[in-house]
Amino acid sequence: MRILFYILLTINSLPFLAQELQLVNEKEAPLAYAKVYFHQKDTLCIADAHGSIDMQFIEQTPTKLTIRHAEIKDTTLLLTPPYSQLTLSIPRKQLLQDFDEVVVSATLSKLSKKNSPVNVEVYSSEYFEANPTPSLFESMQNVNGVRPQLNCNVCNTGDIHINGLEGPYTMILIDGMPIVSGLSTVYGLSGIPQSMIERIEIIKGPASTLYGSEAVGGLINVITKDPSLTKGIVINNMLTSWGENNLDFSSAYKIGAKTKALLGFNFFNYSFPIDNNHDNFTDVTLSNRLSLFNTFNHITPKNKAHSLAFRVVHENRWGGEMNWTPEFRGTDSIYGESILTNRWEIFSKHQLDKAKHLNLQFSANGHYQDSYYGTTSFNAQQHVVFGQLTYNKTLGQNHKLLSGVAMRYTHYDDNTPATEALQNLHTLLPGVFLQDQIQIDAQNNLLIGIRYDYNSKHGNIISPRLNYKWNSKKTNTILRLGLGNGYRVANVFTEDHAALTGARTVEFVEALSPETSYNANINLDQTIVKFDKVLLTLDASLFYTYFTNRIIADYESDPDKIIYDNLDGFAVSQGASMNAQAHFTNGINLRLGFNLQDVSFTENGQRKTQILTEKISGTWSVSFPINPLHLSIDYTGNLYGPMRLPLVSDLDSRDEFSPYWSLQNIKINFNYFKRVELYAGVKNLLNFTPPANSIARAFDPFDKEVSFDADGNALATPNNPEALTFDPSYVYAPNQGIRVFIGVKWNIK
Repeated sequence: MRILFYILLTINSLPFLAQELQLVNEKEAPLAYAKVYFHQKDTLCIADAHGSIDMQFIEQTPTKLTIRHAEIKDTTLLLTPPYSQLTLSIPRKQLLQDFDEVVVSATLSKLSKKNSPVNVEVYSSEYFEANPTPSLFESMQNVNGVRPQLNCNVCNTGDIHINGLEGPYTMILIDGMPIVSGLSTVYGLSGIPQSMIERIEIIKGPASTLYGSEAVGGLINVITKDPSLTKGIVINNMLTSWGENNLDFSSAYKIGAKTKALLGFNFFNYSFPIDNNHDNFTDVTLSNRLSLFNTFNHITPKNKAHSLAFRVVHENRWGGEMNWTPEFRGTDSIYGESILTNRWEIFSKHQLDKAKHLNLQFSANGHYQDSYYGTTSFNAQQHVVFGQLTYNKTLGQNHKLLSGVAMRYTHYDDNTPATEALQNLHTLLPGVFLQDQIQIDAQNNLLIGIRYDYNSKHGNIISPRLNYKWNSKKTNTILRLGLGNGYRVANVFTEDHAALTGARTVEFVEALSPETSYNANINLDQTIVKFDKVLLTLDASLFYTYFTNRIIADYESDPDKIIYDNLDGFAVSQGASMNAQAHFTNGINLRLGFNLQDVSFTENGQRKTQILTEKISGTWSVSFPINPLHLSIDYTGNLYGPMRLPLVSDLDSRDEFSPYWSLQNIKINFNYFKRVELYAGVKNLLNFTPPANSIARAFDPFDKEVSFDADGNALATPNNPEALTFDPSYVYAPNQGIRVFIGVKWNIK
């Protein structure tokens, strides 16, 4: 049973200093990363490594807060002003309790994770700090069932797979809005810095009822930091032995009494070509990237909340032969892939009524890519505008209604033959949705919803959902069932741009139907407290997704055409996953994930396994403090089973399947100083890299010594016995081997 402690703290005759709260146990050891809920503000804060919380956003009025940490029971305090620098000593307790996080991705409104009928996985920014990375893309490597997949050994383009489904089936949201889509999914994921991320929420399976197009395989919702909860200036700089330099800077500031803002800056540079596998190609793409973002939170005199944020990104990246320089861009003497990216984003949220029933969301972004892949020029631009109005209302004690109308406008154009044949480069996607969360009783919860969209190119689309949740009386056991469908309108021009190497005409066999998926999943969430020393949580899921109308691009039937058509068959993604977490009273935290999956497609009676998709994978993380030395150690890793690889020809002698492979990392934190954290570690401890021949015919990147038949197929010749052509797509793991990193994180008041 939850024990509440009401402690009245009155501090008299203290001057007003920085409003800071520090949490320690009875031995004066800090309660690092404790979670504090401020009731009046309906706000959750996370303490830093020293157990400190900035309370500058709290007015000088009595404040009720609840503190949760692995070492203590839930502790509720009532503080009375004036506030200054407070230190609370909270006795450690033997009985551990689970912390019930707040999620928004399931229903578009704040909801206790335990009360959510939809299984939402939540990963805090502290979780990703255990293996520091410069962007969102790399950070996903330690999330079970989610894998960042590199798709090119030269330019390092990549996408994020959920349960084996390719990147276009994953929807990337920023604060619930579709900021990253289409063209930006190719390189845009590298431009989201860790410094702007508060937490990440992941839903595996269709979420089209609330989010529409692209949310077929699942969604990743990036929740950005709230300026009201961010304090001072934070500078984080990390260097690696490969010469990578990542700098994050953020600063909280105020504009008047009602507006709080957060300014952020990210700089990433890697400019030292390395070729450890001796294929004369860069092992890792070289990159210069700048990202600037600013968020504003404003409270009106009528107590209505408004937020506005913008972000701009510039990146110059290249990969290729070691002696490539910019003057060879687009020429056929030295091979290089050079990509210039410029991007802007703006997104806002507006509370339209004091009761928080009516809310408006708006976002817009522009993405501009100027690139050369060898001699092939690819220049593209995309603009997306999104608006959504939602209304939520509680009816009686058992019904929570959510309704909304949405509009999404997309403009896309490039310099390829694919778009030359199109008259209309614009897509309009209006939609309406309605859902009802029904609290049947204290142990049974039902969520039903439906969405209607009209795509200006594909017509009417309907997406229903049904979710059911049962929990035990003490909520230690939660069972969730989900049924629903999703749809996706494929952007064939961005997904297949690398294949557009010549003057081809575009042909559509028939009007392309949206890809549709039908999903069923079951999830069990079990919390176990054993010996009053460890909190163990288990999360297990079974999933099955059936796809129809998968869109394929045929480049082989006619060498002068690109023929698009829906798959005459079906695709299936099925499997099981499990996550286990253990939190000990001594501060040790363990997390283990295991995923089994089978992804295939069947056409004309023939079943094929999807390429670049592992059947088995696992992730783990171990964190433990060494308090007397002011140290903490994080050990993270993953393991992937064999996956089918794309071979160039029937004579290609390279392995058809990848081996088992693993990336493992260790990080040591030194937090003796109150405002400065020092850290160092090693990435890729096993020094695993794929084979040196991953790029086919790296010595002849322009195929000058390859003979072709009349249909454009490579011929087997004495100097090319395997009938290969230059191809960098045989890729399943990064080419970057073992490396050391060091860093410093400085918090300035």
